[in-house]
Amino acid sequence: MKSFREAIEAKDMDAVEAMLADDVVFTSPVAFRPYPGKAITAAILRGVVKVFDDFRYVREIQGGAHHAYEFVATVDGLEINGCDFLTWNDEGKIVDFKVMVRPLRAAEALAARMGAQFASIKAEADAFEAEAAEAG
Repeated sequence: MKSFREAIEAKDMDAVEAMLADDVVFTSPVAFRPYPGKAITAAILRGVVKVFDDFRYVREIQGGAHHAYEFVATVDGLEINGCDFLTWNDEGKIVDFKVMVRPLRAAEALAARMGAQFASIKAEADAFEAEAAEAG
């Protein structure tokens, strides 16, 4: 099984999705409210992969159930620096996923790019939830 970092760096979003708890909460650096649930979190992360260029982690800090992964990437030619803060539950699933980014100009570019695709992100999450409901 891949680690979170290995899965993200390989853009293996199926592996990342498998690490998410059903009740995970995603806190975006550019949205006012958190997004609860595996479906929307997975869809947002799939969208981010399309937006970031040259993504790489530069530091990893672990402390029990809490992990921080500092990253750098580019968005529309602007360098962005950020951190993924993850909390894992006792079953080894991510229950809290918070992202913070800087500088402001790059964060604004990220917000614009993610906003432009948010309708398709929401549709993907809704389809996932509908499939899950039908399955059981």
